[in-house]
Amino acid sequence: MIKKTWLLLIVLGAAPAFSQDIPETRALFIAGEDGYKSYRIPSLIRAKNGALIAFCEGRREGAGDAGDIDLLMKRSTDDGKTWGPQTVIWDDGANTCGNPCPVLDEQTGEIFLLLTHNRGDAPEKDIIAKKSGSTRTVWLSRSSDNGATWAKPVDITQTTKKPEWGWYATGPGVGIQIRNGPRKGRLVIPCDFSYDDPNGKVRNGPFEYGAHAIYSDDHGKTWQLGGTITPKMNECQVIEIADGNGTLLMNMRSYFGHGRRAQSVSYDGGESWTAPEDIPELVEPVCQASLIRYHWPDAKSRSTMLFLNPASTSKRHNLTLRASFDEGKTWRVLRTIYPGPSAYSSMVALPHGNILCLFEAGKTGAYEQIVLQTITPKWIFGYGK
Repeated sequence: MIKKTWLLLIVLGAAPAFSQDIPETRALFIAGEDGYKSYRIPSLIRAKNGALIAFCEGRREGAGDAGDIDLLMKRSTDDGKTWGPQTVIWDDGANTCGNPCPVLDEQTGEIFLLLTHNRGDAPEKDIIAKKSGSTRTVWLSRSSDNGATWAKPVDITQTTKKPEWGWYATGPGVGIQIRNGPRKGRLVIPCDFSYDDPNGKVRNGPFEYGAHAIYSDDHGKTWQLGGTITPKMNECQVIEIADGNGTLLMNMRSYFGHGRRAQSVSYDGGESWTAPEDIPELVEPVCQASLIRYHWPDAKSRSTMLFLNPASTSKRHNLTLRASFDEGKTWRVLRTIYPGPSAYSSMVALPHGNILCLFEAGKTGAYEQIVLQTITPKWIFGYGK
């Protein structure tokens, strides 16, 4: 039986700085600092040696998705207690470099960072309508030293995007490496795109959104386009189901208008997907969300997935952490991390059991800071330290 204490809300008290309002948090990126008017699109990954890398977009002109946007990172070698200096991974002048979606190759230790690029004067609506004079392209950087340094990004659009597509986004969030089944070792990145549809209503025109995956079977040397999930799907995260076969579950931002997330299943490593279906428990105001595996089932632990999003049908607020013990069929445990304005997020589970949540939040708006919160197993599950 679920303990009622697991469902308690954290009530914020007054404090001089926003990040101090939330227990066990620190602000990693603060709007207005270091020449950036805002920081958006957080992503968090743990390297093979235990180092943590926090990525985000540094937006010089404001909170908009186009313009002079740089891809940034900070790194920690002590489980997030302290962080190194802010580092620019990719700056292409006035253009847009963003949508970080890293994945760790557990076999080689290399981290691959999937990214997107477009001209800074080409907003999403014009790229979708193909009126921008340029389009959105797909790029890849990599690190062989646990995130300390990164290779110059290279363009992989030719093998990962159909020419007729307009908009495109990698993640945002993280990718996975398949652990079981015939495609063990495959690196999978969740993505989304726009396409022409005479019956579509995206941006008030004949366009539609879809989700898809790209993958690599040769440790990141080459990348291929996987199957698509349509219609009305968008930003997504992927997870492997603990069935021993490498079955994948894609959790997606939905434009069906039901105020719910949607999901789809792949039985062939992301090369094809089932039709999208609503997830009744996962309410959302149309936003990004994060999804990770906390435990694989074994003699000591039951299968556990974690999901984090602004749990509301009205606006981006009420950031809520949920747990599923049945491969995403139900989400029985939920705890509100922050009831105020909040949006995009990313998570990492540490070996000792703590969960690190990196997310956008603020007092009057969701994009004032990107903060890191430490969650203990006792806080979310009622046991442990």
